[in-house]
Amino acid sequence: MLEAGLIVSRFVHYTAALVLFGASVFPLYAYPDRVGQRSARSDSWLRRSSLWAALIALLSSLPWLAFTTANMAGTLTAAIDWDSLRSVMSDTAFGQVWFVRLALVSLTVGLIWLHRNSPDRGRVLLALLAAALLASLAGVGHTQQSEGMGSVIHVGANAVHLLAAGAWIGGLLVLAYILAADQEDVGAVLMRFSGMGYVAVAVLVASGLVNGWYLVGSLAGLMESSYGQLLLVKLCLFAGMLCLAVANRFWLVPSLRRDGEAGQRHALARLRRHVVAEETLGLVVILIVSALGTMEPAINQCPGDDAQRLLDIRVTARSLTSATDFQKRLRGPCPCGLPSCA
Repeated sequence: MLEAGLIVSRFVHYTAALVLFGASVFPLYAYPDRVGQRSARSDSWLRRSSLWAALIALLSSLPWLAFTTANMAGTLTAAIDWDSLRSVMSDTAFGQVWFVRLALVSLTVGLIWLHRNSPDRGRVLLALLAAALLASLAGVGHTQQSEGMGSVIHVGANAVHLLAAGAWIGGLLVLAYILAADQEDVGAVLMRFSGMGYVAVAVLVASGLVNGWYLVGSLAGLMESSYGQLLLVKLCLFAGMLCLAVANRFWLVPSLRRDGEAGQRHALARLRRHVVAEETLGLVVILIVSALGTMEPAINQCPGDDAQRLLDIRVTARSLTSATDFQKRLRGPCPCGLPSCA
């Protein structure tokens, strides 16, 4: 019950933050000459979707805090116990980052509401706030296990990973609406979205490799641990998203430009289905990420000799001076505070 509640609250919050960022940056690259090129209908939809995403991110932060507290305490009653909640908010890295993120999402909601009748005003500031809100998720969870420069690299890699995912998955939702509305310069928008997609995929792969080094560490960790096996499912889903994106870019989008009217209608219908399927796979990936955040990383499960040797190398690099320090580091709880990381 506790773990399920934590996973669901993380999923809702992550999804809202990803959609908020993707929707806020979409007009900046899809309409580079003038944001006002969008139709009034699209402007209205973008405002509403951004506002709803920000509100959901704000509201879902409360059950996330409650279930995190309950998981740390090991009892559901801690979710409504003020002393327990206050202790988490003041004494843990999660609580401190949670306060910062609460301020960011509150400012975001206020900005969207303030400019609700002027869609082009505050657009860049909204994108920056949404980026900060999404990237700050890298400050909680398993990244807190790293130390020194390793912590900086791990948090940075996770932050850009989240931003790239938000631009892609959040942008897909906007693209699905544009394709359904069928009243935009679809071809030009699709080409610009594809250009962003190249960058997003490259960043996701590079940052994912860095994250894998810190959380998995070896092929044995990937294949033999429960964390690694679930990560493999995520990678398969990512590959499915990538296949759909490649089909869209090199097959369906060119058909919209060169085929006759009947062929274009057929290609557009296929494209709509592909985008919906891509977004659906993306949501499943977010759910898996939400679950992975509650599990002990593969590098700590030590599934084989390779993982153990990698741990030895990292411990030596950190200049631990005694076997006692080494044992404490292996046995110590994860600083993210989740009991599953203990």
